[in-house]
Amino acid sequence: MDYFRKNSGTGSNKQAATPIRMRIILGIIFVLFALLIGQLAYLQLAYGSRFKSEVARNDSKVVSSQVPRGVMYDAKGRVLVGNKANNAITYTKGASTSTSQIYKISNALSNYITLNDEKPTEEQLAEYYLADQANSTRIEAQLPAAQKNSDVLTSAEINQNMIAQVKRDKIKFTAKQKVAALIFNKISGAYTLSTIYIKNRDLSDHELAQVGEHLSELPGVGIGTDWERSYPNGASIKSIIGSVSTEKSGLPSEDLQSYLMQGYSRNDRVGTSYLEKEYESLLKGTKSTSQVLTKSDGKIQQTKTVYKGQAGASLVLTIDAKYQKQVQSTLKRVYSSAIGAGAARYSNGAYAIAMNPKTGALLAVAGINRNPKTNKTYDNALGVINQSFVMGSVVKGATVSGGLINKVITPTNNTLPDTAIYLPGSPVKKSVYPIGTFGSLDAPTALEVSSNIYMMHLAMKWVHASYVPKRYIAMPDNSFQILRNNFNMFGLGQRTGVDLPGEVSGIEGRTFNSQGHILSGSLLDLAYGNYDAYTPIQLVQYVSTIANGGYRLQPYIVQSVGRTSNNGKKIYINYTKKPNIQQRIPWTHDELNVVRQGFWRVVHGTNGWGTAHKLKGVKPSISGKTGTAQTFYYDPDHPNRKNPPELINATFVGYAPSNNAKLAVAVVFPGLDPDMEGSYTLQVAKAMVQDYFKLHK
Repeated sequence: MDYFRKNSGTGSNKQAATPIRMRIILGIIFVLFALLIGQLAYLQLAYGSRFKSEVARNDSKVVSSQVPRGVMYDAKGRVLVGNKANNAITYTKGASTSTSQIYKISNALSNYITLNDEKPTEEQLAEYYLADQANSTRIEAQLPAAQKNSDVLTSAEINQNMIAQVKRDKIKFTAKQKVAALIFNKISGAYTLSTIYIKNRDLSDHELAQVGEHLSELPGVGIGTDWERSYPNGASIKSIIGSVSTEKSGLPSEDLQSYLMQGYSRNDRVGTSYLEKEYESLLKGTKSTSQVLTKSDGKIQQTKTVYKGQAGASLVLTIDAKYQKQVQSTLKRVYSSAIGAGAARYSNGAYAIAMNPKTGALLAVAGINRNPKTNKTYDNALGVINQSFVMGSVVKGATVSGGLINKVITPTNNTLPDTAIYLPGSPVKKSVYPIGTFGSLDAPTALEVSSNIYMMHLAMKWVHASYVPKRYIAMPDNSFQILRNNFNMFGLGQRTGVDLPGEVSGIEGRTFNSQGHILSGSLLDLAYGNYDAYTPIQLVQYVSTIANGGYRLQPYIVQSVGRTSNNGKKIYINYTKKPNIQQRIPWTHDELNVVRQGFWRVVHGTNGWGTAHKLKGVKPSISGKTGTAQTFYYDPDHPNRKNPPELINATFVGYAPSNNAKLAVAVVFPGLDPDMEGSYTLQVAKAMVQDYFKLHK
């Protein structure tokens, strides 16, 4: 009995203890809730208004917008490239714009505008289609489980599977839906609080009015102005001016990081070639800035202009648009006649350049590039700085000059034998005229008749070569460097420093053979212009140096930089380019006159082997030098072709008037038939001189 009583007492105690513990726990919970409610009440009473203002607070951010690029004028103040203002439909993306909102705006806007010059891709159509939640749900349901398993695949991979399914379904889209897809793609790719152009070309008055009437229904959409490049004097000048990227292409990938570090946006339009690229920092101007106020939900409440920006600087070029057109037209006409005659069957182009020899200002830059297989041609004016050719006898003025400066010959003692050069194991090295035509020649006559033999004898004497006809020739290892240093002094074989990107220095031939022996025969070829390759702009710099008395001037194409007035009628100049002398040729007056006399006789001489007598009657008088150099046709489709056609590069350099030069020219016709050379370079040079002085009487 006692046992049962004890057990019975123990159970009763446990039952009594349980309610006590529950009451303690409930009491603690009550106290905690009371403290929490008290804290909330305190915060509501003490800081309620502050929290309310935080919720309603607007965010303010500064965004920037494009301004018109700088205008380019020719030397006479004519607009070469300007800006055409276009009405535009814009969109500024809010801070928290959702995909469904973009979808809704795109559909609404497609009711009012068309985008006829653009077509959406399959990818863009699929992304637009999936932006509708109902469409997205239906497409996802069609996918096999393995293609939508979020435990294995990322959301991007699942989305790609859904896009692929949309493509497989071959859904038919209406014209309006295709426009909406394009708009959706543009808006989706925009950065937060950035303004993009939905349509900035061919916007009709009706479209503008329709969008304007419904702006309240189109959050973020606005009406603005965009700019595009215009060419009032023809687009052929673009081969010098260059191009500007579109908003769609944005910053060039190869310079992306550099531009981003300078504060550009990825969709900014920048110069991508030639002057547009070289002077990008000046032409871009200073962007306008606006303060954008957004609500707490990310929607844009207000946009206020802080700084209206500054249009890009204006450039005044050295080129006269009218003269430029004449030179380009002449080059095309004469080159076409060469093609028609069969002389330019394998030729890949032609080039002409004019420069003021007293300042270095480029007056005209013209070029043609041609595909010999298709006979298609296009303007390539900048070929004058990035195409190299073996130029032939036009460089003989530099060879004679070097001989005089280094006292190898003198103004009173410059006669050398005109006997052909016979190297062991090589064909005879001679001039165009028959061997034995001249026993000896002085320097001016050698230039007049374009004697290769004279230049080779001069080079051998200059480098102290040892020579026994048909048996032996030896010369120092630095012989090439001696001649090349002399050519470099005139700008041949090195960049001129012209203010255009992409200039090349030319091509140097090999100095030594595989056994390490100097290529003596090639050095003799170098002496008369048949070895190293130069650019047309190097030729015009070289002949200008002779024309102006020995000052090698840096060529340039931008004369001055300024600002165009708001009405576009006046240019305020801030900077003007001054001539830059790169080197003074250490001539004496008499030494210079030897070369000038030779260049005068090339045109005005009486020797029957003179090479440019056809220019004798041109007014004002021309002095100059012709050239031909042997070359071969290179077929890119058959690079190892045996016995390729033998061709010549025909060239001319000159200046006028002969006694006080104001114009220097260089003309290059590469790849002509040697039996049909004609006088194509002389025809172009003659027109360049006559046209220039008619415009500048």
